[in-house]
Amino acid sequence: MSLWRIFIAVIFFVSTSLAALAAEQTATLKVGGMTCASCAYQAQKALISVDGVRKAEVSKQDNQAVVTFDDEKSNVAALAQALVNVGYTAELIEPEQPATTEQ
Repeated sequence: MSLWRIFIAVIFFVSTSLAALAAEQTATLKVGGMTCASCAYQAQKALISVDGVRKAEVSKQDNQAVVTFDDEKSNVAALAQALVNVGYTAELIEPEQPATTEQ
C-alpha cells in the first residue's frame, strides 16, 4: 500500500472519529409567556431554527420544551435566546439528581 493511501485512510479515520465525539444532549426548558397552542408552535419553530437542534417538543400545558441538540453546534444559552427572541422566557430545568445514601 502506498504512503498516499495510508495517509488518506488515516485522515478518513480521524475525521470520522472526531464526528463521533460530538454528543447529543437533551435539555428541558421552562417556557414562560405561552398563552395558546399557537405559542407552542412558534416556540417550537424558533427552537428548531437553532443550528444543531435535532428535535424540539413544546408543551403549552406543561410550559416546557424538551430539546435534543448536538452540543458541538449549540448549547442551552442559544436555545434560551431563541425563545427570548420570539417573546418568551426560558429557564433550564435541571435534571433531578438521585438521592445518595450516607453510611
